[in-house]
Amino acid sequence: MSDQAKDQRAPEDIEAAEAEAERTEGGVEGDYEALVRLIKENEELKDRALRTAAEMENLRRRTARDVQDARSYAIANFARDMLSVSDNLARTLEAIPAEAKASGDAGFKALIEGVDITERAMLGALERHGVKRLEPQGEKFDPNFHQAMFEVPNPAVPANTVVQVVQPGYSIGERVLRPAMVGVSKGGPKLVAEPTEPGPVNEQAEKDA
Repeated sequence: MSDQAKDQRAPEDIEAAEAEAERTEGGVEGDYEALVRLIKENEELKDRALRTAAEMENLRRRTARDVQDARSYAIANFARDMLSVSDNLARTLEAIPAEAKASGDAGFKALIEGVDITERAMLGALERHGVKRLEPQGEKFDPNFHQAMFEVPNPAVPANTVVQVVQPGYSIGERVLRPAMVGVSKGGPKLVAEPTEPGPVNEQAEKDA
């Protein structure tokens, strides 16, 4: 349409056409702003979904670890009490004089064998449930597993070597039920430091602290 034809239109028609053009332009701008807003909201929702998924995965892992720990350490307190019973049985056997053991009395011999079998059966049952005996004779002293009771001067043995086990220790999983009571060497050549992984938690040491 020519400019002359436009000029021949009624003023109200011209105003209506201009208003329609403004509405169309405003509608396009509004649609663009809505689209930008929707894209931003979509990104926020996606980010929130990823965060939620990560949190759920972390929760799943923590729950699985807690369940595994509960299974592994559920008998820790019971096992520690049973170790005291085992110690008493061992002390009973050690307290029997050698001449009494060699006396030939069948009843007394059967009693000794019964105590010995009971102690070994108890330790065997604990071992089947993950309890391990610590016998560090000749090993390097490790505060995660051992408790030093005294030092033994011996220049022929590398310093901080376990030279005597006063009482064996026990562990369950990565935790120490009871550290081994040991005597360590003093005065010998120093041991070469070796990289070691973190040891188990010494529950007894934490209680003493």
